[in-house]
Amino acid sequence: MTFYHITLKSGNAKTGPIPVSTISADTCPNACPFKAGGCYAKSGPLALHWGKVNDGTRGTDLAGYIETISNFPAGQLWRHAQAGDLSGDGEHIDGAALGEIVRANIGLRGFTYTHYSPAIGDNAKFIKGANEWGFTVNLSANNLDHADKLANLKIGPVVTVLPADSTENTFTPMGRRVVICPATIRDGVSCATCQLCARQRDVIVGFPAHGAGRKSVEKTIQIFKG
Repeated sequence: MTFYHITLKSGNAKTGPIPVSTISADTCPNACPFKAGGCYAKSGPLALHWGKVNDGTRGTDLAGYIETISNFPAGQLWRHAQAGDLSGDGEHIDGAALGEIVRANIGLRGFTYTHYSPAIGDNAKFIKGANEWGFTVNLSANNLDHADKLANLKIGPVVTVLPADSTENTFTPMGRRVVICPATIRDGVSCATCQLCARQRDVIVGFPAHGAGRKSVEKTIQIFKG
């Protein structure tokens, strides 16, 4: 069973004081190269919280999750899945579950990131539909080449991991602009104030590798072939 937990006011300085959800790890797609190592959510305080969501100690079912989202005030910015991913079985996105979240988000400003492969089943259709209906699903790339491939699909905005020492904006091999997440390089900036990842956009947002697994992330950046 998938469990959903919402923190109504995040205490994470990078996120800012917005609602943030944590979804159990059964949703994590096999396409994510950080599933076996390098996932930032598997270390620190978030890992402890995620563990309680995974075993059902914290959280609720989808119906309870939808009820909470439906009670957010109009225009509320919120983040789905600071850990975990879209509802799914590791290969295929659960379109029905995603549809319920998308409907609950109407009039709100929900955003998330996914490593589900758009090449599998109806995943691309579901991601595109969510973005068209106002629930921003960022496709997560594993390097700049992969970011170009995902952007070429034109189904949603794209983010990518970058080497840990990245401090300057850059470009993909195909010339797309990559802006480093402002919250990672500037004090006083958070998701609550930036909101770039909640927008439909052409620019790609880059996240420098961080946390205990950053060496594994950097290795993936080098070897991943898309």
